[in-house]
Amino acid sequence: MKKLFLETLGCAMNSRDSEHLVAQLNQKEPYQLTTELGEADLIIINTCSVREKPVSKLFSEIGVFNKKRKKGAKIGVCGCTASHLGKEIIKRAPVVDFVLGARNVSKINEVVDKHHAVEIDINYDESQFQFGEYRNHSLRAMINISIGCDKQCSFCIVPATRGEEISIPKDIIISEIQKVVDNGAKEVMLLGQNVNNYGRRFSDNSGSKYSFTMLLQDISKIDGLKRIRFTSPHPLHMDDEFLEEFASNPKICKQIHIPLQSGSTKLLKEMKRGYTKEWFLNRCNKIREMLPNVAISTDIIVGFPNESEEDFNDTLDVLEKVRFDQLFSFKYSPRPMTPAKDYENQVDAQVASARLTHLQARHTEILDEIMDSQLGCEIEVYFDELKANNQISGRSDEGRLVYIDGSEDILGTIRKIKVTKVSRASLSGELI
Repeated sequence: MKKLFLETLGCAMNSRDSEHLVAQLNQKEPYQLTTELGEADLIIINTCSVREKPVSKLFSEIGVFNKKRKKGAKIGVCGCTASHLGKEIIKRAPVVDFVLGARNVSKINEVVDKHHAVEIDINYDESQFQFGEYRNHSLRAMINISIGCDKQCSFCIVPATRGEEISIPKDIIISEIQKVVDNGAKEVMLLGQNVNNYGRRFSDNSGSKYSFTMLLQDISKIDGLKRIRFTSPHPLHMDDEFLEEFASNPKICKQIHIPLQSGSTKLLKEMKRGYTKEWFLNRCNKIREMLPNVAISTDIIVGFPNESEEDFNDTLDVLEKVRFDQLFSFKYSPRPMTPAKDYENQVDAQVASARLTHLQARHTEILDEIMDSQLGCEIEVYFDELKANNQISGRSDEGRLVYIDGSEDILGTIRKIKVTKVSRASLSGELI
């Protein structure tokens, strides 16, 4: 059996793409995953291009991999960076054997044995492709519900690397979820660049008025499925019908990721996000009114071109009012094929760094308060992973990581626990 070393960078969709790569490769010949680079017959880097750092790191990493690989081992570059650099990757690093774009995952067996093959068609439609079955976890599963993105955010390269948004037919989604539930999973994570824009376009141009809310309702009817998560919804498409379904459906976990990007309405307009600070706060307030204990996470960019102190203070104001449970925050990184890279008044790097430090420090204080409030609480946890030292881990309905002392027989069950210890990253407890 050949061995595969697979490095996955970036988002959850990349992680699912990596599972698809393994599944498709195994349909041609079996591969065993390895963490030892030197014993691999095939090395794949599944790349991310959302920020500059992972892209610049790619070529140095290719050099390291080339030195450490065994004779005859192949190197492939996949994912979003593959989509936007294409042949340039092979020009700069001829040791790379093939390049496969984020929209061309199903073609892995066409390129793996073809020297210097490049497949990066962002218009290729995989929405109805029947991928082979492979998953990293048997008790939880990631499920793609759409591919691509139709938004034109001025800072984001994703539409140029993943193509236009196409929804996967609901029958394929339902069938895939039923299969993983039959195999023991009780929780699924629905994936899409803008999941709550589901139904905007199907590849057969059916024009069916079938929404994300309707999809959630149909998925909820699957026997044996206990928990539904999804990422990421877009604030613009958070209508009342969607929020009410989120709040009232007992199978939908009460954790929601709402990408803010900036608290400044002026900057949101320049980012082409399509909503205002007031709309974002209105949606969060409505969720909190229905679900006081809901966990809300977000993405924030600091140092976007033209960001003033007043704009940054607007972001801090949203942080104070929403009190996010989790924060993914970054300095603005100019990306190729995006309008914002040519905007005037790029913010000084030191100013941006200082703002990021300020933002993260305040969020850390908020997070400590949130986690401290969990001490002594009784919560339900789905346990899905065996850890060292006779511990098992899982996540609460709100997505918090929880550890308890326990054995394998608890895996795959939802148990009530009492929280006995808190930290910034996780909770510990005991079974009730």
